Amino acid sequence: MKPYREMSKEELLALKAELDARYREVQAKDLHLDMSRGKPSAEQLDLSMGMMDVLNSGTDLKDSEGVDCRNYGVLDGVKEAKELLGQMSEVSPDKIIIYGNSSLNVMYDTVARSMTHGVMGSTPWCKLDKVKFLCPVPGYDRHFTITEYFGIEMINVPMTPAGPDMDMVEELVSSDPAIKGIWCVPKYSNPQGITYSDETVRRFARLKPAAEDFRIYWDNAYCVHHLYDDDQDFLIEILGECERAGNPDMVYKFCSTSKITFPGSGVACIAASPNNLKDIRKQLTVQTIGHDKVNQLRHVRFFKNLDGIHEHMRKHADIMRPKFEAVLDTLDRELGGLEIGSWIRPKGGYFISFDAMEGCAKSIVAKCKEAGVVLTGAGATYPYGKDPKDSNIRIAPSYPTKEELAMATDLFVLCVKLASVEKLLETM
Repeated sequence: MKPYREMSKEELLALKAELDARYREVQAKDLHLDMSRGKPSAEQLDLSMGMMDVLNSGTDLKDSEGVDCRNYGVLDGVKEAKELLGQMSEVSPDKIIIYGNSSLNVMYDTVARSMTHGVMGSTPWCKLDKVKFLCPVPGYDRHFTITEYFGIEMINVPMTPAGPDMDMVEELVSSDPAIKGIWCVPKYSNPQGITYSDETVRRFARLKPAAEDFRIYWDNAYCVHHLYDDDQDFLIEILGECERAGNPDMVYKFCSTSKITFPGSGVACIAASPNNLKDIRKQLTVQTIGHDKVNQLRHVRFFKNLDGIHEHMRKHADIMRPKFEAVLDTLDRELGGLEIGSWIRPKGGYFISFDAMEGCAKSIVAKCKEAGVVLTGAGATYPYGKDPKDSNIRIAPSYPTKEELAMATDLFVLCVKLASVEKLLETM
């Protein structure tokens, strides 16, 4: 079929009638599918059930330093947990603080601490007239929710195939002291699956911010979430780059096992410079006497080392890869050449980013919902839920079964075609 934009009004009307009929057929199936979030499937969760067996009532629950993990104490996390997550984060254990189950909690705490007590002695953000964050777009809606909650002004920074537009980042950060941070998902980004290039990482490390308390919020959520064993993206380690560039305190690095083991029962961490960690510990000594050391021990004894994590993630990839390929192959087959959408083939992560014709995203998502498939809301990948082009849609293939995913994807491409035809007819 030729590109939709090249069709006459009569051809588009005929096509719309055909698509409307197909849409009514799908509506009659009474589907109830939810693809709104990137949740691991039950099959993925089953991979970690062995964790339930590594500890029992007869297990010695002392760590390698003799600490009884059933009791209070050990603010930073047990030694072997710091070593394991340090390996996963590519930093030494002495630059790690272990938290509870979610890196989202750690990021929220980090922003909240900056608001109330400042960063390493700087003025608390709540006492400033204006606080701003840079937000690469499309991006992670939970990041934007945190900053909006605290009344922080968000500034869109377009993503490129190499990462955020660094010309724009450098100009804004160096000229505006109200800019206190930037959100980053540097590997297999949410939602596009882009990994920042070597040059992008090095330019981040060499930033010259006008604000002394500017920080890069480096959410490395998908650092081990590859889809392919023989074709993986590589990301430069940011803490080391910042140290070499003379900016050791400029970055907070976050990661967790939430989508490796059990969401809600994982282990999270922050990696940062000694100065930053000292600042963070001031809050932690008030906030907690220590996070769940039993769960930390459970993770360590289940995985043993980084090789154990990699082997575990290969099993995840065997489940995820066919789902990603099924969606992408359908997009290629059904929408390729029609010039009504574009998409990226990621090598890892949890999402597929689809860019519809301008002004069509809300319509596509609404049509899918009316026919029984719930997607992430249109606009969610932009601050304040406002996609200026009403174009980007985040597809989450992980949770549905293969059969459900096939039905959902078929409906999605049908809704893309229908919304695109309607938009083109509006302009005639």
